[in-house]
Amino acid sequence: MVQLIPRLYDATVGNIKVGGKNVKEYDLEKLRDAVAMVLQKNILFAGTIKENLRWGNKNATDKELIEVCKLAQADSFINTFQDGYDTYIEQGGTNVSGGQKQRLCIARAAVANPPVMIMDEATSSIDTRTEAIVQQGMDALMKGRTVFVIAHRLSTVRNSKAIMVLEEGRIIERGDHDQLIAEKGQYYQLYTGAFELE
Repeated sequence: MVQLIPRLYDATVGNIKVGGKNVKEYDLEKLRDAVAMVLQKNILFAGTIKENLRWGNKNATDKELIEVCKLAQADSFINTFQDGYDTYIEQGGTNVSGGQKQRLCIARAAVANPPVMIMDEATSSIDTRTEAIVQQGMDALMKGRTVFVIAHRLSTVRNSKAIMVLEEGRIIERGDHDQLIAEKGQYYQLYTGAFELE
């Protein structure tokens, strides 16, 4: 569904609207510049960490890169590399771990500073301890923008204003965490592990 927003695919039925306007009415390049995506399988390009981070915002200052990387919990591991932010990343990010790659991709999306972010299983490559730390930073990165978070780890969506539970492509529940827990429906069962207990 979220791939319909930046028009990676066009809807064949109905309309997708952003800001009350059909996405087909926007200039495609401007529309895509307004949306940053962090996917489960992200790609880093051959080049330095700085070059990768500036991919969506060529004018970002070194200070801005560092601030965002601190929020994404990437600054600490970047500084363990001999060349720090000038460390060369091989094509596909094969010389960094999966968790490091994912944190760099989260930082890269935030450096672009788009009004809309799509986080599709963005923390799936990160262990749960690191995820809790990254989540604190991500809350700050999400402020002031519309963020779509797709996750099976429900801790990732807990702080969302609106949570939608989908089943076979249909929204079956909608609300914030507290509302959905109180309803004791599908979200409650998934969150509390009630399915496993039955």
